[in-house]
Amino acid sequence: MTHDNILRKFSFITLIVVIIISSCARNSKSFSIINMTWKIVENTTTNLPAGIKIMSGRNDELPINAWAAIIDPTDPDVDLDIIVSEDLDRRETLTQFSGNKKARVVVNGGYFLMDKTPTEHVGLLYVNNHTVAPATKSVLRNNKRFFTARGALGFSDDGGIDIAWVTSRNDSLFNFAEPLENNPEEPVDSFNFSKAEPWDVDDALHAGPVLMHDGKIRVTSDEEVFFGSTIPNIHPRTAAGYRISGELVLLVVDGRQVSSRGVDLQELAILMKDLGCVEAINLDGGGSSAMVVDGKLLNRPAGTTIQREVMSAIAVSVN
Repeated sequence: MTHDNILRKFSFITLIVVIIISSCARNSKSFSIINMTWKIVENTTTNLPAGIKIMSGRNDELPINAWAAIIDPTDPDVDLDIIVSEDLDRRETLTQFSGNKKARVVVNGGYFLMDKTPTEHVGLLYVNNHTVAPATKSVLRNNKRFFTARGALGFSDDGGIDIAWVTSRNDSLFNFAEPLENNPEEPVDSFNFSKAEPWDVDDALHAGPVLMHDGKIRVTSDEEVFFGSTIPNIHPRTAAGYRISGELVLLVVDGRQVSSRGVDLQELAILMKDLGCVEAINLDGGGSSAMVVDGKLLNRPAGTTIQREVMSAIAVSVN
């Protein structure tokens, strides 16, 4: 290849890279209205019970691709669980979770430390009334210690779903009606348990921040001390919420690709509100964000078909 041909090839590759980067970043502003076109994923839901509905969604403006699972926990055939990997490194793909736990729908759960073997959960992980990992009590930011009760998702054996600001003390869980009043300049330096109540759930996990509370969008990223991190930025996302009817809503939004940029926390809250949620929470995102139905990966995590191994997941099984 001649020198001129090498230069032309290099220039062409550089142009393609610039176009891809520009396409992914062209809508970095935050959108206040996100018009989604949703449709039932027919070939996935054929053999699922009536209490499980899978939808795919598209917005061409941002652009984003999304998938939503709508679960009716009152359906006697449906069971909701938070599950944890039993592998030696405490990590599995969602497809492995699906097979090992015989789950029909699985999405990724809480944050975990990728550089640890075995991995460690970041914040509360509570499975079958047993504490696998305690709540994160405090976080350091700019050499200041902030006490925080971060958002948590909880299930009870009767099909109940709750999202709350939660901490743990010994093996007991406590929820607060309001998040601790942290802000970047002024930390909360202790817990006031007189303002907390016991949280009666059978399965739970910390993630956060909370996206919706009492039917309104309320992103409590500062109160939960996510400032100073990349969590609030545009990413692939997973979220969980519930409707006033009690239906669980699980949402996955693809990102970091030309056809789907991802969303920030406010946009994620808008999507959950538009899906009818009255309470909602952000779960782990980025390359972890995935939805598997009957062992099949529906989305493209961070633009690929490769599933990241995760520590915890939300599983929907059929009795």
